[in-house]
Amino acid sequence: MDSLRIVFMGTPHFSVGILQAIKGSGMNLVGIVTVADKPAGRGQVMHESPVKQFAMENNIPVLQPLKLKDSEFLSDLEALQADVFVVVAFRMLPAEVWKMPKRGTFNLHASLLPDYRGAAPINWSIINGDRKTGVSTFFIDEAIDTGNVIGQTEIPIAENESAGELHDRMIQVGGDLVVETLQRIANNEVNPIPQTELGTSMRPAPKLFKENTQIDWNAKPETIHNLIRGLNPYPAAWTTWKNSKGELKNVKVFKTLISDQTGSGSLQLSSTKTQLFVDTNEKQVEIVEFQVEGKKKMTAKEWLVGNSSSDWSIIFN
Repeated sequence: MDSLRIVFMGTPHFSVGILQAIKGSGMNLVGIVTVADKPAGRGQVMHESPVKQFAMENNIPVLQPLKLKDSEFLSDLEALQADVFVVVAFRMLPAEVWKMPKRGTFNLHASLLPDYRGAAPINWSIINGDRKTGVSTFFIDEAIDTGNVIGQTEIPIAENESAGELHDRMIQVGGDLVVETLQRIANNEVNPIPQTELGTSMRPAPKLFKENTQIDWNAKPETIHNLIRGLNPYPAAWTTWKNSKGELKNVKVFKTLISDQTGSGSLQLSSTKTQLFVDTNEKQVEIVEFQVEGKKKMTAKEWLVGNSSSDWSIIFN
């Protein structure tokens, strides 16, 4: 198994967790592909992806193509003589790339395919109130997230779990599944299953924009709560408040709880000395942690030290 030559493709911290699992298993990582360095911040200092940092720390050759069809990149990639490519949170690959290794190219996806194909499967599983999700490995083909599945692992979702918390748990589970998949490939024990045989649930997981992350306070309390935890910590659900001076402020809401108190449907803010509530149609929704535009993130208790809920109202765009 240690003779299986592996090239890994990825960019963010999630990918690093999977890389650590592969390296920790003793497998043969012969190269890493990630995005090119980019300027970031006020000083426009060049920023290296987390995956590149891992590659440099572990003395693994790294390729950073601007274009995946570039002839020099393809030549350098082929020179690594990989048996298999592993893709985790990277770009869509052209056929010239994914068809290159003789044992195939597989992707780790953060859902139980064919459910939640798309860019944000972790977020949408929570937004939709699911009680379970999972990770899948599948061979890449011409379309996005449609290839034959190699393996899947189911993961329960806790009642108040945020997308960030689920993301971190998925790193461990996903790393284990990728290592298991590589072992099966090395031992010629792979029996890929078409996604059409795995179920009928095919809900989308589209990218998250301002338009689909705004809080609808007229919705059911559970729907509001699920949206907020499904977008915590990023990009965060948002709403608009108006203060007694007539100023409009966008507010990112990170954490809520559903109160036992019945709501009147006034959709007004109210508070105790330490708690902040929105009076929705069925129950009061407690706002626990949030960030008013121009201010730092804080708890309701911290905010209420210098503010009064009576000075603010919710504005519907």
